[in-house]
Amino acid sequence: MAEEGTVVWNRERRAPRRQSLDVDRIVAASVALADAEGLDALSMRRVAADLGTGTTSLYRHVAGRDELVDLMTDAVQGEAPPVALTGDWRSDLRAVAHRQRAALLCHPWLGPVMATRPALGPNSLRQMDTALGAAGALTDDITLASDVMAVVVDYVVGAVSRELAELQARRRTGITEQEWRASVGPYIRQVVASGEYPRFARRVVEAADHTAEELFAFGLSCVLDGIAARVASSPPTAGP
Repeated sequence: MAEEGTVVWNRERRAPRRQSLDVDRIVAASVALADAEGLDALSMRRVAADLGTGTTSLYRHVAGRDELVDLMTDAVQGEAPPVALTGDWRSDLRAVAHRQRAALLCHPWLGPVMATRPALGPNSLRQMDTALGAAGALTDDITLASDVMAVVVDYVVGAVSRELAELQARRRTGITEQEWRASVGPYIRQVVASGEYPRFARRVVEAADHTAEELFAFGLSCVLDGIAARVASSPPTAGP
């Protein structure tokens, strides 16, 4: 059992033995499994089987599944370097948000993990420090900067979760968006012709279609505009 106050980030790693099994190899296999099948498929037994070793061998390097998820989270957060800050808070927070979106789309299991517990590994802390630095160009108040960072991250996680849900629905049904639109087309034309839903009808007939990337960028701009307005009218320390 780990000593009290000891976490995976300050515990000395064991040297690899048979088949060069080590933490990095275990984490890489775990990330590949979660990417392919989701976090529900992740277990110490399954990872051991994928690595062709016994479950007991994994426990020599990783205390359990929760610790493994922490290691996986930090590993994927380190796949791309932190944003190079320019001092322009809006530009830098936008870059932070787009970088995080890319990570979440690449690893669909990451969003729910980020939403439930803080990531405290070195790569995650570097990303957090960078985000705080971006927000710090807007305000010297660390509480407000932290709140700003949290709002941006929450927007990213929420927006990407919807995007991922749509992608998963397409994979589950095997129907592309074009095929789905064709299937509901006759009904939508009836709805428009009925005249009962004039604003919806106008949206169908007149509104332009935007890509997920364009919608994400629009929503992010709205969030940043709201932050700018709130900070301009806020006292030094943010309140509820």
